[in-house]
Amino acid sequence: MPKGTRADADLDFLTAIERGEVVTQQKLKHDIGVSVGLINALIKRAIKKGLVKAQQTPYKRYAYYLTPQGFSEKGRLVAKYLETSLHFFRQARDEYADIFRRVRDLDLQRVVLVGGGELAEIAVLAAVGEDFVLLAIIDPGANVGKRFGVAVAPSLEAVGQIDGAIVTDLGSPQETYETLQKELPESRIFAPKILRITPDRADLLAAAERSGRRGRL
Repeated sequence: MPKGTRADADLDFLTAIERGEVVTQQKLKHDIGVSVGLINALIKRAIKKGLVKAQQTPYKRYAYYLTPQGFSEKGRLVAKYLETSLHFFRQARDEYADIFRRVRDLDLQRVVLVGGGELAEIAVLAAVGEDFVLLAIIDPGANVGKRFGVAVAPSLEAVGQIDGAIVTDLGSPQETYETLQKELPESRIFAPKILRITPDRADLLAAAERSGRRGRL
């Protein structure tokens, strides 16, 4: 499930302090993975909303505690996160299943997933549901030979000739798509709508650049 929303940060923050342990802002930064500035903002907002109380301890440290209202808010955020995660999973699975049906209609057999992680796992589940056998998962950073029951390869070249590629890179899907455009015809590159990829982004950027140059003349 993609993260990065304010609700995600709030949930991570409330989870990190729910035990009432003495923590520094640096430790919260490490546990949650956000900046100290955002930690400050989260603390101030949570205290103002009555979700958290702070108690000073020796050496100018603070212990942060969840109030009863804070525990209720954490429960609400957990439920919302799970609901959103389930919605994302179902949407991604359905869109990948549709891709596999299209791939089969086109009689493409040697098909790879490009990108590891959560989306690759969802795509593999969709492939199993459609009784489609994948050739490999392309993941340059992997140190395993197989994932989710599918062979893992570091590059397209490593698997030889392929009929098609499906984007499962959640971190940089647009860049992955554009890299594939250099290797395959666009008709053999597939990506779910959930990734919001713009197939002709390079052309749009070039047109915008030309328009900007004309405006400066």
